Amino acid sequence: MTSRMGVFMGFQIDHLGIAVKSLAAAKSIYETLGLSISPEETVAQEKVRLVMVPVGESRLELLEATADDSAIARFIAKRGEGLHHVCMRVPDLAAAVARLKRDGVRLVSEEIKTGAGGHRYVFVHPQSAGGVLLELVDGAHL
Repeated sequence: MTSRMGVFMGFQIDHLGIAVKSLAAAKSIYETLGLSISPEETVAQEKVRLVMVPVGESRLELLEATADDSAIARFIAKRGEGLHHVCMRVPDLAAAVARLKRDGVRLVSEEIKTGAGGHRYVFVHPQSAGGVLLELVDGAHL
C-alpha cells in the first residue's frame, strides 16, 4: 500500500547501528544529553554486545564486538568507529525477503535470524543498497 506521495506505508527507520570500541565510553555522550539507555544485551550469533538509545520515533544501536572475528570488530579494524548500518522496519519481512530474492537483490544471508529483543531480521548487502549495509526488521512481530 502506498500513500499519496508514493511512500510505502508501514516502512520506517527502526534504528541506526553504530560500531563502537567500548559501550561504556560510547554511552556517556548520550547519558550526558539526558537520553535513556537500554540495558546491555548480547547477541551471541553476531558476536556483539549492544545498547539501544531511543531518539524520537527511532533509536541508535551502539554495537561493541565480543570477538575479534565479529563483523563489528572487522568493521572497526577497517574503517574505525562509526555508522555501521541503517535498519528499516518493514510490515512483512518474509514477503520483503521473497521480493528481494526474486528481483536478484544480494542479501548477506537469506536466512531470517532472530536478534536483540527477539526481533527478526535480515541484512541486504551494501552492493545492492547503494553502498549502505541495510538491515530489515519485521514490523509485524514488534
